[in-house]
Amino acid sequence: MCGIVGYIGERDAQGILTSGLRRLEYRGYDSAGIVTIDSSGQTTLLREKGKVSELDKLVLSHENHDKVGIGHTRWATHGEPSEINAHPHQAGDIYLVHNGIIENYKELKAELKDHNFVSETDSEVLAAMIDSLYDKDTSLVDAVTQALKLVIGTYGIAVISSREPEIVVVARSGSPLIIGVNDNETLIASDACALIGHTDKAIYLNDNEVAICKKDGVDLRDMSAQPISSKVETIEIDMQAIQKQGYDHFLLKEISEQPQTLRATLSGRINERAKDVRLDGLNLSTKELKSIEHITIIGCGTAYYAGLLSSYYLEQLVDGLTIDVAAASELRYRSFHLPKNTIALVVSQSGETADTLACLREIKRRDVKTIGIINTVGSTIAREVDGGIYVHAGPEISVASTKAFTSQVAAITMLGIQIAQAKGVGIKETSKYIDELAKLPDEIDNVIKNYKEKIAEIAKKYAKYEHSLYFGRDTLFPVALEGALKLKEISYTQAEGYAAGELKHGPIALVDDNFFEVALLLDNWLFDKGLSALSEVNARGGHVFVITNSTKDIDAEEILRIDTKLDILAPIVINVVQQLFAYYVAVARGNDVDQPRNLAKSVTVE
Repeated sequence: MCGIVGYIGERDAQGILTSGLRRLEYRGYDSAGIVTIDSSGQTTLLREKGKVSELDKLVLSHENHDKVGIGHTRWATHGEPSEINAHPHQAGDIYLVHNGIIENYKELKAELKDHNFVSETDSEVLAAMIDSLYDKDTSLVDAVTQALKLVIGTYGIAVISSREPEIVVVARSGSPLIIGVNDNETLIASDACALIGHTDKAIYLNDNEVAICKKDGVDLRDMSAQPISSKVETIEIDMQAIQKQGYDHFLLKEISEQPQTLRATLSGRINERAKDVRLDGLNLSTKELKSIEHITIIGCGTAYYAGLLSSYYLEQLVDGLTIDVAAASELRYRSFHLPKNTIALVVSQSGETADTLACLREIKRRDVKTIGIINTVGSTIAREVDGGIYVHAGPEISVASTKAFTSQVAAITMLGIQIAQAKGVGIKETSKYIDELAKLPDEIDNVIKNYKEKIAEIAKKYAKYEHSLYFGRDTLFPVALEGALKLKEISYTQAEGYAAGELKHGPIALVDDNFFEVALLLDNWLFDKGLSALSEVNARGGHVFVITNSTKDIDAEEILRIDTKLDILAPIVINVVQQLFAYYVAVARGNDVDQPRNLAKSVTVE
């Protein structure tokens, strides 16, 4: 959360900073600001409440040719969205941008009697602490390092000073920072997408590392000022991947490109002819795969629901395998037990989710093998797990996650097949999963092309409601949870997902004319059970929209019948319908689909 950019080089900094902030806006859009500095130490600080477009207007009237600067787009944690609370924060000669939370900021603030605080933020406290230590005999990097040793919490920071205009100091602990390197310039960002078009070479900063950035290079060191060798890696994102390419919204683009991104997830990993799955990068031998008795899956939000759906497939594939799925934000504070022969699947689109990362580190402390199910190459989780599966879904710019969910479920299902193979499960049992995975991209493509207009029409009908219930059985229960999450995220309609059998245990009391319901039905052995739940809602005057692959007789206000060749993986196809439904409801309500209120991508704070 929050986007950080920085530049030092020979080009004008303002345009590079604001361009970078626009690409990072999905990480926060409550306010934005930049500060630039010239060779004599003169600074230009510009901040504005709202989106980066508001800052752009301010920059136009204060253009300069400064070659050094830092910038920030904010998701508020301490203090309301306002110009005063916007970054960069100034304290004396110090200018700072910060992503993270300083947990002991009140104690630090109490010690800083000489600073006149103007904002409500924890970040200004850090800027003031650096300034208090920045005397005439102390360098900027030493003042930053000394201040950070007093901090409890998480941070990714970039700092400049009017006294040392030829450097930018950056540091991280718990919040991502990437340093882009190029001839005669250095760039800084909290996400690689801000560097695309400038350089494809980057240094991924690790926790408790500090870097002195100059236009001609980077000096990397630890918190004890000891030099560290830097590893320059290649950024594997192209410019087209972060552009709308003719779509009205990034969200619609990302929903629509799922056939291609899913093919990338599966490519080289499933052999439909040989009925085989091979996942490189697990760093687990066949003997280790065979010994697995328990799997813990952790994630947050959509990643959690992807893990929950996948757990059903793992249970079906491997007899005797016990599985638990936990929300990382809860698990990290529980007294949980991990049985013998456990592996943990760590699911995160960004690879930077704070709660998930904390769980990963606790699980590793217990000497349990960890496997990352990650989209973002080079992310912190990807670097800290014992092995992993990159899902190769490409960048998600819209805040609401869609294509990552589909690829995460596919990746975990492939892992389940490989575990089953190692345990001696026959081809007869695993081949149906392999066959359906191979067909899944085309089936999703079919749904998007053939049902999009009908879904948009139905969405307009239900856009007037403020409340909704989603329900489904078995593998459709986690899909109902995910469908409800998508609707509430982008349409602001209250939406709750339930197991269909749980309706009569309380939720059915909510059914009235103020609610609509989304019933998910598969034409399988549980169809009649699902139909019973639907009948109970209808009997109480429900306004039910049914999504199903069945041609059987169903009584509902609206029915969308999906023609699909899939059976086991049909819930993934139904989820794509839900994604489109949520999108079109949000559009009909006039919402900002890509940047919904109060949310941000990549939750790097608690």
